[in-house]
Amino acid sequence: MVQKNDRYRNFLIDQNHDWKLSYDNYRNLDQVVERDLTLNGWKFRIQFNPERIRSSAAKVDRGSITARKCFLCTENRPEEQRHLLMGHDFLLLVNPFPIFRIHFTLPFLHHTDQLISGNFPALLEFALQMTGYTVFYNGPECGASAPDHLHFQAGENGFMPVEEDFETLKIQTEYLLHQSEGLKIWAFGNYVRKMISFEFERAEAGVSALEYVTSSLGELQPGKVEPMMNLLSYFKEGKWIIHLFPRKLHRPSQFFEEGDRQLLISPAAVDFGGVFITPRHEDYEKITESVILDIFNQVTLDDEGFQRLRQSISKFQREVI
Repeated sequence: MVQKNDRYRNFLIDQNHDWKLSYDNYRNLDQVVERDLTLNGWKFRIQFNPERIRSSAAKVDRGSITARKCFLCTENRPEEQRHLLMGHDFLLLVNPFPIFRIHFTLPFLHHTDQLISGNFPALLEFALQMTGYTVFYNGPECGASAPDHLHFQAGENGFMPVEEDFETLKIQTEYLLHQSEGLKIWAFGNYVRKMISFEFERAEAGVSALEYVTSSLGELQPGKVEPMMNLLSYFKEGKWIIHLFPRKLHRPSQFFEEGDRQLLISPAAVDFGGVFITPRHEDYEKITESVILDIFNQVTLDDEGFQRLRQSISKFQREVI
């Protein structure tokens, strides 16, 4: 739970005092419309948030990326946008187009591609520093609107249903693939979408497991610069918890339809966490349980690939033991 004297929360308040665009968009969250759906016993929240059109509809092909200035580079950011230094290599910025009541972007100081390999220690360090927040990562083909600039995002805990769902899921021992001192790994194949979850006490053990699993996922997707995935990370009761959502597709077929058949949905970490963000009211109205299931079936790793990933994790278990 975010505290009232939290330095990050106070930074957002100070930032919004001087930046009208950000202030207006956080105030506009009061006008955001939400409704809940239940699918296979799991809750999903549908949010109509028109300011997210920039992210949902972002052109992320190589030509479009090359043609525009990087909005995460210091020289291209608005003059009003302040920052906090996070370690030696990252900054913390207020996200001016929020989903969360407190929403940050954490870009790398230098312009370098969005790749998670080698950057798991930073992800874990931010989750630890920002206890009370969920830090998340969208792969370059999995919802990142700036695939050319390494960055994470963060929002307050308790917003996404997956955090509560996990406490129920992890009790079911048939999903536990690995258990060693201070480290557990689960593979949930029937949680509407596929999810690999990690819980660990030592950062070194967690980084080793995460690198192993992402490498195994990469073997299923030869030719990709990075295996397709979204990540959620938070620190709770002395342990890191990571949820990895393995992907096979960036955007569902509905995104490319025309007219009434189009749904401007580009699933990223928050959507996989259980909150579907719709930037248009007509999309908000059309989202149903069957639509959610169809979208996840299209973009999530298929059953065969997930089974092979499970087998790889089992080999990691034997190696560790």
